[in-house]
Amino acid sequence: MLNILAVGPHPDDVELGMGGSILKFTEASHRVTIVDLTDGEPTPHGEPEIRKKESVKSSRILGIEERITLDFPNRYLQDEIEVRQELAEVIRKIQPDILFAPYWIDAHPDHVAASKICDAARFYGKLTKTEMQGRPFYVKKIYYYIASHLKLNFKPSFVMDISKEMKMKIESIRHYESQFGPSPEGHQLFEWVLNSNRYWGNLIGTEFAEPFISKEEVGIKDIEVLL
Repeated sequence: MLNILAVGPHPDDVELGMGGSILKFTEASHRVTIVDLTDGEPTPHGEPEIRKKESVKSSRILGIEERITLDFPNRYLQDEIEVRQELAEVIRKIQPDILFAPYWIDAHPDHVAASKICDAARFYGKLTKTEMQGRPFYVKKIYYYIASHLKLNFKPSFVMDISKEMKMKIESIRHYESQFGPSPEGHQLFEWVLNSNRYWGNLIGTEFAEPFISKEEVGIKDIEVLL
């Protein structure tokens, strides 16, 4: 059983970028924890209490037992020492095998900052002679999911088949009614999710898939994973 940590700048980003993969992980009995660096508010139709209820409902769909919301400002998230250390303390407590972070190229400054914060917190996690809580720990692997506001082309390091999980991924996103409305099918971001996941699925011969990027080389232990 793997111990996995997925970090998002706001509630719903992890669902949008890798909700199908998380369903795959939890269905295989891997432990997955989500950390939202902000509560996502203010937004036009949301409130902190509403977003909290939405994220709890979505987490249940994904099979998440623990979801942590840090108290940093939406829209003004910065890659600063305080947030690096707080996330590093979460890493030292949870000690994940794999860390998933937002892709570092994005139009939304919070997404860019969140990616940098994850990189720094991964490094900070191993520090000794520090006032941070927990014992030193370094995450072996960090991979980046796509929940981007940019229409860009990129080359993923690997693509995860989520054809069986796509319906439940959509259900997890539906719970964010304050962001997408009670019938989200016409929302631009909702359409992006369907079209994007269908595109990546088509490239690997499946119906739906999610792409991931690694700055380091991705190793394999058996040829069967390439099928």
